[in-house]
Amino acid sequence: MELRRLTATDADDYKIIRLEALKNNPEAFSSSFEEELEYSTEIFEGRLSTEHIHTFGAFVEKRLVGTVTLICETKNKIKHRATIVAMYVLSEQRKSGVGKALMNEAITKAKELKEIEQIYLAVTASNEPAKRLYGSLGFVTYGVDRNGLKIGDTYFDEELMVLKV
Repeated sequence: MELRRLTATDADDYKIIRLEALKNNPEAFSSSFEEELEYSTEIFEGRLSTEHIHTFGAFVEKRLVGTVTLICETKNKIKHRATIVAMYVLSEQRKSGVGKALMNEAITKAKELKEIEQIYLAVTASNEPAKRLYGSLGFVTYGVDRNGLKIGDTYFDEELMVLKV
């Protein structure tokens, strides 16, 4: 497995895995498949070219099989914070260490950025495998966003987690 930061040249591959994530696990993301399906490749290139946004990819045999994004805050009063979003691993690669490796890559990057003291994330409260992974890395729950997501008529709670780095 190869891990690296994605760049604008990875936009097509990133768009494919991102749309798969949104389609297969809509309850795990605030964006929807229908919204992002309309996005141009240039929008994905922009996401992968922003200085304070670090998106990492895991590759197996040159195929992008997982992603995670670390967003660093830019305002002075909250520059000590970063947020992990868009964590996804292809179903056939789960339980193989890809998710943990991606999370460790994002945490390592946050530690390299001397300003970052805390990393936040939100996880669907019913997603036990993800919560176990985040807990194993030191994240702790500090709150629950009741009915944080709504898909159709169904609500999903989100656990809010933080890691001090």
